[in-house]
Amino acid sequence: MHIWKASLTLLLLFLGMSLAFSAPDAAKIKVLLVTGDDVAPAHNWRESAGATREVLENSGKFQVRVSEDPAILETASLKQYDLIFIALYNATLPTLSPAAKDNLLAFVKGGKGFALSHLASASFKEWDEYKALVGRYWVMGTSGHGPRGSFKVKVADPKNPIMQGISDFETDDELYAKLQGTKPIHVLATADSYWSHQTEPLVFTLEYGQGRVFQEAFGHDRAAILVPLVQKIIVQGCEWAATGKVTP
Repeated sequence: MHIWKASLTLLLLFLGMSLAFSAPDAAKIKVLLVTGDDVAPAHNWRESAGATREVLENSGKFQVRVSEDPAILETASLKQYDLIFIALYNATLPTLSPAAKDNLLAFVKGGKGFALSHLASASFKEWDEYKALVGRYWVMGTSGHGPRGSFKVKVADPKNPIMQGISDFETDDELYAKLQGTKPIHVLATADSYWSHQTEPLVFTLEYGQGRVFQEAFGHDRAAILVPLVQKIIVQGCEWAATGKVTP
């Protein structure tokens, strides 16, 4: 009898500890980070995806699952996530299946979040609705950048919650230019490109159905992603896309 009571006590203690450990994760924003391909050897997608996951999880706000197979977008598992983050350019992988395309669009239209970075806007180039989803997109042979180097990022909308705590800053990255598209976007940060001789949007948002889209063009490599204010933009942009707000 005493052994049974002792075992029951240990079981209840274990369950209590499990709930204590899992409760914080339950409150976190659930992110599906989709990667697995990019332009080689210019972009090390595994390193960049790892840095992005590190930035999100180190903020304490996110729980991130990384998938190196975009076919995960075909599955019913999407419903458990608050945000899908595309961190790939399908240089060698095939495009998404019709089911994956439908699932992704339904996910965002239904009121959830979508985020992408750097060359992800060039993915699935035959899919016109993806271009509408991302707002501005890279077109091979038209879009481009000068040599990777230092440039000044200028805050375009300091009152936007994504840009809270962020002022103009210097970063070292590829400055993407001549992204295409005419869909209205809300520009949050820009930079002047000597390659295009234009002021280029680097951070912006748009709405898609009931959902929210956040795009930032940073991220040539791990070092570019880990610039402190770039990290802050990624965290606050992803929180906004997932929830519609940014907490301090």
